[in-house]
Parts: sequence; structure tokens; C-alpha cells
Amino acid sequence: MIAREPTIERLATARQLLLEPFGLDESHLAQALAAIRAHAVDDADLYFQYTRAEGWSLEEGIVKTGSFSIDQGVGVRAVSGEKTAFAYSDDISLPSLMDAAHTVRAIGAAGKSAKVRIPKTKVAPSRSLYPALDPIATLGSTDKVELLGKVEALARAQDPRIVQVMAGLASEYDVVLVARADGTLAADVRPLVRLSVTVIAEQGGRREVGSSGGGGRFGLAYFDDVLIADYVGEAVRQALTNLDARPAPAGEMTVVLGSGWPGVLLHEAVGHGLEGDFNRKGSSAFSGRIGQRVAAKGVTILDDGTLPDRRGSLNIDDEGHATQANVLIEDGILKNYMQDALNARLMGVKPTGNGRRESYASLPLPRMTNTYMLGGDKDPREIVASIKKGLYATNFGGGQVDITSGKFVFSASQAFWVENGKIQYPVKGATLVGNGPECMKKVSLIGNDMRLDSGVGTCGKEGQSVPVGVGQPTMRIDGLTVGGTA
Repeated sequence: MIAREPTIERLATARQLLLEPFGLDESHLAQALAAIRAHAVDDADLYFQYTRAEGWSLEEGIVKTGSFSIDQGVGVRAVSGEKTAFAYSDDISLPSLMDAAHTVRAIGAAGKSAKVRIPKTKVAPSRSLYPALDPIATLGSTDKVELLGKVEALARAQDPRIVQVMAGLASEYDVVLVARADGTLAADVRPLVRLSVTVIAEQGGRREVGSSGGGGRFGLAYFDDVLIADYVGEAVRQALTNLDARPAPAGEMTVVLGSGWPGVLLHEAVGHGLEGDFNRKGSSAFSGRIGQRVAAKGVTILDDGTLPDRRGSLNIDDEGHATQANVLIEDGILKNYMQDALNARLMGVKPTGNGRRESYASLPLPRMTNTYMLGGDKDPREIVASIKKGLYATNFGGGQVDITSGKFVFSASQAFWVENGKIQYPVKGATLVGNGPECMKKVSLIGNDMRLDSGVGTCGKEGQSVPVGVGQPTMRIDGLTVGGTA
């Protein structure tokens, strides 16, 4: 048997799910795009999507909920200058497609394109970063329930203070097909799984929470006994540690951020400010600063959608462009912004593979994929030992950022008070307050332990949520404001 090239295989899957059942083929897509281009528009595309999703959740020792859904539809977009017209439908048919095409083309100038030449179809270059499988089918329903039961049993067996265990298992099979006005045709088959674990520990009437989990673009067999034990152990450890936490001190102090998930601070404080739309409009604290120093020497930050099997990775973005490894900040100097097609065109640069949308019913926006900071040369233990008096934050909860000012506020879900290089005790109620560009200029030590998160991140922007990844090494920031409760 001769296997087809992965890009061709993904296109075949997309045709089978999104075109053939509805009597459509590529000539109909070209017809719809030609109808849009009968008016003068700068860009147009069709975005077809089929999504099958399943979720299971356990609480109080039993699987309380199970869900299964199928969604499919098409989004039709026309762009003229800065203006966008968009229509979508869950009815995939030629009449619906043509109705949407005639609706959105009104944004362009009628009569300025008397003749429309239909471009030849060209298959967009893409990557092969993950298997084109349906993860829902990689484990039977009974096995999924047993997996969640195993989480419950492991957590309760670790410590009698664990009084409640919650676990969730989610799987998604997503197939997309993109047809652009220039004749580009692209497709992707995207598996996505996630296992989440939350425990509550109680001691002396005090309750604390710990959570863990992970996932990525692969099948459910990824969650073997060793990994499940790691997730459960981390959640239990967090909860038990927080039982001993004292109120966090407040003030300006040295703060050391741990490796991995604490990179969510970079995602919010720096990443969003480097998205193309905010910079084109001049509303970001980083606007107009390409080539300028925006961080300390040694700080290099990338957004990379090409990491194999990662939650934030994509073979193509949601506009049909191959994802890239984009260097945003290099040795402290701002190099690039993340771009979708619209903002790239208006800013006179090329798209960077960052055009993303939540679904066929959403417009694409410049969004992050996997955003992380490269490691340095310091031993992380040496960095913690360098703290005279300060905070060592190893896990974060929620946060928010003002893109225009660059100001951010983050809550640390696990942190420790350090004096004279020694960890003294865990603290709770610590919030980190600062300004993204200024904060990055205060980075003084960078660890050699760069680590990506375990695959749990979801990013929200303009009401749309997409899966993302974050990461960083241990790093020291001098003079960061900590809001505490002590």
C-alpha cells in the first residue's frame, strides 16, 4: 500500500467530510469566491469546519456528566481596506454558500471589477506536526470511565486530608478546509485531548485547592499510568502545600518566577501586546517600537506554532497559512509582531501564520500559538538562592492586562516567601502588579531550565477562545510590585 503525502491526505479527509456529503467540489468554491470578487475587494476566503467533541467528568467518586456534540458549518468573508464583511451558516450547501457570497461582497465597490479571472487552485504548503486521527475513537467509553476512576483512587490514597476529587477528560476531532480568493486551498485535521485533575484538601476546618493536568494533539493513549500519577501527585502536592500557606507580604520586591506554566505571565503581559491588530491601530504599549529595546539583554521570546503535538500548534492557521517559529523579542530587542492576513496587508508585511478563529462562526484574529521565552545559563537553584527577601512564584491562576498601558495584574496560586536564599514557607493571596515592557527590562537572571506547560492553556480575545501553549525558564525580576494580604 502506498501512503499519500500528509497534506494531500488531509485535503482528502476535508473533502469527504465537508464537501462531498453536500454535493460540493472545488469548482463550487471557486464559483462562490468569484461571486465575491465581482465587486472590488482586497481579500476573501471560505472557511469550512467539522468538529466532533466529547467530554467526561467525575465528581464525588462517580462520572456525573458525559457529553458528545457535532458541529459543522462555513464562514464566508470579504475584506475591503480595513472593513470586513462576514457571514456564516451551519447549512453547508451551494445555495447557502452563494447567498453568503452575495451578502459579503456588498462591502466592495460594485462595478470596479467587470471581469473576474478564476485563479488556478494551488495547495497551500503546510506542516505535519501531529497525527490526523480522531482521538475520541482511541479509547473505549468503559476505559475512559475507568481512567477517571483511577484518578479518584490515586488522589484519595495519597493523603487522608484529600476530601474531594474532580477530574475531566475531553477529546476533540476538528477538520477544517480553507479556500482563498487567490486560489489557495488548505486543510487540516486537528486532534486535541486534555485530562484535568482538581483536588480539595482539608485540615482543621481549612480547605485548599490543587490542580494539574495536561494534553495535546494526540490520542488518549498518551495518558498512561505514569503520567496520570504525575498529574495526581502534583495536584495533591499543591493542595497540601497551600494548607500551610501564610498571608503574602506586600510591597516592591525581588520576584522569581518558576519554569513552565508561569509563562502565562509572558503570554498576557507581553504576548497580547505583540499581536498585529493592536499595533496597527497604535493601541499597544509596543506600537512603533520594532528595533527598540523592550526587555533586558538575554530575553528572547518566540511564538512558535510548529512544535510537534503541542496544544497551541497548527499545521496551518485558520487562514490557510503555514505556521512559523516567529522571534518576537531577541536579546531584549523587539523584532516582530504576530500577524493575520488583514493586518499584515495593512502594515505592509507578510502573514506569520497567526490568523486564528474559534470556529467557522468567528472572524480570524492575530492570535498566539505557543509563546515562550528561551532559557539562559543559570542554575534555577542559584536564582532562588540569590533572593535576599522576596517571592518565588511557581504557579498562577487568573490575570488581566491593559494592552494600551501594558499594565498587568496576576494572582499567584502557589508561591513561597524566601529570605537569605532559603525558602521559608508557602504564601497565599499574592498578586503581581506591573507593566509588561518595564517588567521585562527588570529581568536579571535567566535559568537553564526552559520548560513548556503541560498542555492546559486556553486564550480568550474578543469573545473567542483558542488553545495555546506557554513556557519559560526560571527567571528573576528585580523590583516587581506584590500585592499581598499581610
